[in-house]
This record gives sequence, structure tokens and C-alpha cells, in this order.
Amino acid sequence: MVVSTDSLWEYLTELLEQEYREAVVYVDAEREAVLHEGPARVLATGWVELPSGRLLSPAAVHHIDTE
Repeated sequence: MVVSTDSLWEYLTELLEQEYREAVVYVDAEREAVLHEGPARVLATGWVELPSGRLLSPAAVHHIDTE
């Protein structure tokens, strides 16, 4: 019997991804340099997806404040 792992990956991805209606993405710990304000989605890979489709690398993002 062969079992497809596609559905398992989709399920795990949904669990690991977070979507925020209001977020502030910072590049530094001092909260001085803002990369983005507004809706954002954190993908299971750690990349941050913006509404425009642009992706922010996990290496570029220090932290995200939500609401």
C-alpha cells in the first residue's frame, strides 16, 4: 500500500503558518527600523509574505509585533 504524503504536508503547513491582520515587522531589536506595517503571513519556512506577494527572508526579520 502506498500512502501519499501530500495531504500530510498540507496539514502541517497549515498548522505552522500564521496570518496576521495587523503586524509590524522589525529589522532590529531596538524597534527603530521597520520593514513592514500591515497584514503579513509567516510561512512554515520562516519567510514572511506580504500582501503584495513580496517575501522577507528570515535572516532580515528580527521580530514581529502583532496587533
